Amino acid sequence: MENQAIKSLSHAVYLLRLHIVLVTKYRRPVLTPEIRDYLKTTLADNLANWRCRLIEFGGETDHVHLLVEIHPALNISVLINNLKAASSRRIRNRFAQYLKNFYWKPVFWHRAYFVGSVGNVTLETVRRYVEQQGTKEKPRKKPKQHPPA
Repeated sequence: MENQAIKSLSHAVYLLRLHIVLVTKYRRPVLTPEIRDYLKTTLADNLANWRCRLIEFGGETDHVHLLVEIHPALNISVLINNLKAASSRRIRNRFAQYLKNFYWKPVFWHRAYFVGSVGNVTLETVRRYVEQQGTKEKPRKKPKQHPPA
């Protein structure tokens, strides 16, 4: 398990980690392995500019999971909206030809997102969950068949 070093500022001692999920607009399956790799780098750079750290990254064709360490002076919604706006702009510029097959407007992320604090489970449990995103297809359950009446 990762060392859970407690950080401190002049007036705060903290250890804040978030699980963030971002979904593509209309859940379009646009996140190729190449785009996900570029996205991981882009998000890590942007988080560093906000004095945050990307601990883990994973995803599938229509969404990504981030495990992020933040500091207590942040407004979480402002951070996430900035991450979405900056990464959307970079992805749309770099992969414009590919994305024009999916989007006719300058969009990339759905406006909603998920964010949860990582506190009720160990960091290793969340890390394994995020790492396993996209590694195997899960079989779909068949609907129950009701006997004829």
